[in-house]
Amino acid sequence: MTPADFSEVLALWAATEGVGLNESDTPENLATYLQRNPGFSLVARDAGRVVGAVLCGHEGRRGYLHHLAVAQDQRGLGLGRQLVDTCLAELKRAGITRCNIFVFADNDEGMAFWRHTGWALRDDVRMMQKQL
Repeated sequence: MTPADFSEVLALWAATEGVGLNESDTPENLATYLQRNPGFSLVARDAGRVVGAVLCGHEGRRGYLHHLAVAQDQRGLGLGRQLVDTCLAELKRAGITRCNIFVFADNDEGMAFWRHTGWALRDDVRMMQKQL
C-alpha cells in the first residue's frame, strides 16, 4: 500500500460492512502509519481496481491488522486469506510472535471469516478507548 492507493482504499473500506472508519482514518494519518510500518500494509488489484486492502503493522511486541476488506464480487476466492497470510508472514519475519485484530461484536460475517482462518476469540479482555 502506498499513499497513491488511499482514495481507492478508503472508498473500499467505506463500502465494506463491518469496517468502521473514523477521524483517524485520514490520508495523512494513514501515510504516517505506513512510514512507521513500511511494507506491511497491502492492496490487491484486479484489472487495475483495488479489490482488497488491509492495514498491518506492529509496535515492536504485537502485530495488528486493521480494516481488512475484500470487494463483494471478489469474496470467496481466497483473497482475504492471502492478504492476511502475507501480513502475518511479514510480521513473523520482523520477529513479531502474536497478532491482534478488532472485530465489531455484531459483524457476524467478519467473525465467521476470522474463526474459519484459525483466529481465537478472547473473552477475557475488553477494549477501552479514550478520545484525545
